[in-house]
Amino acid sequence: MKKKNHSNEKIEAITFKTLIVGVDIAKHNQWARFVDCRGIEHNKALKFENNRNGFNTILTRIYEICKNEDFNKIIVGMEPTGHYWKAFANFLLKQAKITVVLVNPYHTKKAKELDDNSQTKSDKKDALTIARLVKDGRYFETYLPHDVYAELRGLTTSRHSMNKRKKSIVNTITAVLDEYFPEFISVFKHPFKGKASMHLLKVCPIPKFILELGEEGVLEEIKKAVKKTVGRKKAAQLVAAAQDSIGVDYGEYAARFKIQQLMEELELIISQLAALEAEMEEALKKTEISEYLLSIDGMGVVSLATCLGELGNPLRFEDTRQMSRFAGYNLIEDSSGKNKSGTCISKRGRKNLRSVLYQISLTMVATNQEMRKLYDYLKTRENNPLKKMQALVVVSKKVLTLIFTLSKKKVYYEGERVFGSYRKSQLQAA
Repeated sequence: MKKKNHSNEKIEAITFKTLIVGVDIAKHNQWARFVDCRGIEHNKALKFENNRNGFNTILTRIYEICKNEDFNKIIVGMEPTGHYWKAFANFLLKQAKITVVLVNPYHTKKAKELDDNSQTKSDKKDALTIARLVKDGRYFETYLPHDVYAELRGLTTSRHSMNKRKKSIVNTITAVLDEYFPEFISVFKHPFKGKASMHLLKVCPIPKFILELGEEGVLEEIKKAVKKTVGRKKAAQLVAAAQDSIGVDYGEYAARFKIQQLMEELELIISQLAALEAEMEEALKKTEISEYLLSIDGMGVVSLATCLGELGNPLRFEDTRQMSRFAGYNLIEDSSGKNKSGTCISKRGRKNLRSVLYQISLTMVATNQEMRKLYDYLKTRENNPLKKMQALVVVSKKVLTLIFTLSKKKVYYEGERVFGSYRKSQLQAA
């Protein structure tokens, strides 16, 4: 079967009857430029507001140009920067039934000097650059999910924000402890995971207050959090650490208050994360493919929900190469003449998708027999052995292949069918 040339398909989609609209998106006011398949501009540039009246204004202009210039097809191109583009794209797709495509902001940045050989940047100029990039087929299709994958994407984005805030709070508390009581970490190695340490951080995170309570007082506080007959050893260690602490001895009340406020916020975020992950689990069940993907050894519910939230419906891709490119796993090199560089992944894809795939691959290397064999082989093979991170990238790409295959065929995971005959022979030889 002849391989499709997607670049040609995109160019062929732009005909002499196509009106191309380039839009530079902003929060309040946006610019639009109108060109044909040759890049010739039609009508003057339009500035419109980012609201319904503004959307109707540009629609009216588009329809006027189509009527006067005899265009019968409309394509609107824009950059997917921030979140402001989504409302306008959704309006065009759902209400006006107009095709919307997206242009890589990096391409706009590089191409803006082609017309006037000037580094000048303006919204009005960028709109024309975007339109001409679309004319040349340098765009990609818009994906705005309106089903369960939209819910997963929203939940995934919320979880990412919460985890980011959680990490910020933990780092702030740690910074205060480093200043006032650095020995706390030596007593509780994981202070933000245990109930006893979490409670003590709210009550007596500073040596001054620990010494005021004494060993018995600290023990009583530990018992409030942990309903077990343990804690005396930890209480004695904490008091001893407080006595020998090198932390500063000023502003202690303010430091305790700051930690207490942060701990309350941390506990709230932890409870919110638990509720959010429960919502993710319920949304995942509605995808109709979750049971097949969860059959993969080492695949967790939250990890899969996060992956699908970033990836969208796996069946919207034609093959696994598209999925890898979407994640930014496609290989690139910088070679010229006799100079040959090594290859690396482009990273021009969804950063958060690569992050969750990395976490999944780490788990699978530890729990999935097939992935472990692949990982070990890649690191120890005779020709071109890979480093740890490189091997994990290959495992991550294999995870994408599994997601695509199981979703498409709707079959459960079978370890003996993960690798083809050639890869099996390599693993057996190793």
